[in-house]
Amino acid sequence: MHKHHRALGLATAPPVGVSSAAEIAKLRPVQPVTLLRPHAARRAARFFIEKFPGRSLYAVKANPSPELLELLWAEGVTHYDVASLGEVKLVAETLPGATMCFMHPVKAEEAIGEAYFTHGVRTFSLDTLDELDKILRATATGGEPATDLNLVDIVDVGGGFPSTYPGMEPPPLETYFDVIHRTFEALPISYSAELWCEPGRALCAEYASVLVRVEKRRGAELYINDGAYGALFDAAHIGWRYPVALVREEDSSVRPMAYSFYGPTCDDLDHMAGPFELPADVQPGDYIEVGMLGAYGCAMRTVFNGFTVGERVIVEDEPMASLYGAVAATRRSNVVKL
Repeated sequence: MHKHHRALGLATAPPVGVSSAAEIAKLRPVQPVTLLRPHAARRAARFFIEKFPGRSLYAVKANPSPELLELLWAEGVTHYDVASLGEVKLVAETLPGATMCFMHPVKAEEAIGEAYFTHGVRTFSLDTLDELDKILRATATGGEPATDLNLVDIVDVGGGFPSTYPGMEPPPLETYFDVIHRTFEALPISYSAELWCEPGRALCAEYASVLVRVEKRRGAELYINDGAYGALFDAAHIGWRYPVALVREEDSSVRPMAYSFYGPTCDDLDHMAGPFELPADVQPGDYIEVGMLGAYGCAMRTVFNGFTVGERVIVEDEPMASLYGAVAATRRSNVVKL
């Protein structure tokens, strides 16, 4: 326990069975803490398996965590959209029974060959005849193309399924599924074709958030200990507005205001314009939970300038927003009490 306490950088040792972001904030972590919610990933996977009118392939690029892959597999996700030999190897090692689909449209011939002969990949996407020739060469045995080559009709609607963020509240996912189903059924090949989709963000956005500490305040600018080179890449580079909540013991009686964030590197690009709405009395030493970071937040993290995340902790409270079920009212507030 003492070793774990030191690694997490907390003021006191972490409790067994941590259940919420507020409990972690009480421990005063020095480094950002990634909060994982396995129950949210399971719920999203079950939703797609039960309601999408076809087959759902998880887009591994959104979050390649082996623990997440295992969660999705346990809920019935058997097919995985991989885009590189690295992802092929990851899925093969983590889920030996999974079906991998090499969906990147331009692949190295050597990667195709290793995926086919070593890892059993049998589905490859392509955009041009040149790419088809490459696939045939790479999978040839003794100078002959693979004997199990099949060109099956598949209508793949891809990914792009949304999650919910401030200012980007989408309609229910069932609405998307209904339009896809009706349009697919109207196609002349629907009787013989399979319907596929490749959700990434929609399956894992609610899986993780990050708890950060405010190191400095300058007017409406908050300097926090994670940023553009960490879990908040999208907040900086494409202006993504993640939900945020102040996590502290005392109530805030002041009205919220719009803030921007700066990350820990002091680099010009380590700026997140937001706006992020929080109470007007945020001060250094306060903790903020930034939600819906399970997609791409974990995957895009770097160790630039020596800054990195602290521990990853499983929590049992609800994500800050959800497309898959009711979220407790306190999670919708911009203040969470300790």
